[in-house]
Amino acid sequence: MPNYRRPNISGGTYFITQVTYQRESWLCTDIGRKSLREAIEKVREKYPFCIDAFVLLPDHFHCLWTLPTDDKDLSVRLRLIKTYVTKHYGQELGVNREVSQSRQKRRESNLWQRRFWEHLIRDERDFELHCDYIHDNPVRHGLCENPQDWPYSSIHRFIAQGIYPSDWGTDGRKEKPQGFWDD
Repeated sequence: MPNYRRPNISGGTYFITQVTYQRESWLCTDIGRKSLREAIEKVREKYPFCIDAFVLLPDHFHCLWTLPTDDKDLSVRLRLIKTYVTKHYGQELGVNREVSQSRQKRRESNLWQRRFWEHLIRDERDFELHCDYIHDNPVRHGLCENPQDWPYSSIHRFIAQGIYPSDWGTDGRKEKPQGFWDD
């Protein structure tokens, strides 16, 4: 089995993609949103991080997180968030996907893909490109016509804070980050 290595940069900013198990569409349900929000709040109490940008789609989410300057453990945060959702809301979510023997051996559920994808943000331009990718993602997936139409996105905060103009993204696709894993 490959030995996955993630960057260990204290105070780093990371672009993250987490997908549901077999792309089951439960994240945008009322209970899915509640469970994820609560899990993030609980984990941030013990393991703080800044959520710079976020978009929630039915079967995955993308986000930009910045860790504290003295901390480099991104993986523990995501593991604890997934564990919290599974323990506290797994039954209530009612996802009816069979759990493979491999997942049973590891005591994994049928809510999340085992791994997540991350990219360490290199500079300001890289940060901007990933913010744009996050906010345009619902349009890319055909979930809405304009990024502002998607309710589960930090684009609304970006517009309210004057980071983006109110019509951001309505004039077509934004530049895509280079070397990017596309979902």
